[in-house]
Amino acid sequence: MTLPPHPSAPVRVVLVEDHRLVAEALGLAWADAVDVEVVATAGTIAAAVADVRRLLPDVVLLDRRLPDGDGLEAVGLFGEAGARVLVLTGEVTVSVAARAAECGAAGLVSKSARLDELTDAVLRVAAGEVVFDGAVLAGVLGRLTGRVPGGRGALTAREREALVLLAEGAGTEEIGERMGVARNTVRNHVQRVLEKLGARSKLEAVAIARRDGLLD
Repeated sequence: MTLPPHPSAPVRVVLVEDHRLVAEALGLAWADAVDVEVVATAGTIAAAVADVRRLLPDVVLLDRRLPDGDGLEAVGLFGEAGARVLVLTGEVTVSVAARAAECGAAGLVSKSARLDELTDAVLRVAAGEVVFDGAVLAGVLGRLTGRVPGGRGALTAREREALVLLAEGAGTEEIGERMGVARNTVRNHVQRVLEKLGARSKLEAVAIARRDGLLD
């Protein structure tokens, strides 16, 4: 494995993690590190955005699920402040990795990664590299170029929204109300979802989506 370039100064990191024990453990682990410095720890998106704008870190190590929303939705805000984003997630799937890439994140790492692996990922992201696990990288590239396993077309944002609502048990009328579209538009979205997933029913589409990680 090629080592990332050793920075002339510590890589300044804002850690965004709402689980206090995890945040404290990482802070302690990096307390004496010469190449990584945690300059702030935030437990919400709002606090993280304020910290990043104030401190201008090199890297934001971002938990995906936070009390005030999906951390991926804030990736663009962190990027505007000049920080690169490394997403920290409990489950590394093609769906999550592809969405992280679509949002502008520079990488994704599992919460089960060893400290040396996490440190390596932080340094690589700070050095300008894109860091995604090889097991999901091919799938990520496929999703971003409009190809998914089995030759199925990639779902659009609205089709994915309809799929999520189907998985929640919503009917056509409720989906239309929540998406703000007419019933015929909902039917069109659902029909395209079924075609792209190769499903014969809404139930089968949801089952395929769960199997393939499309609902993560």
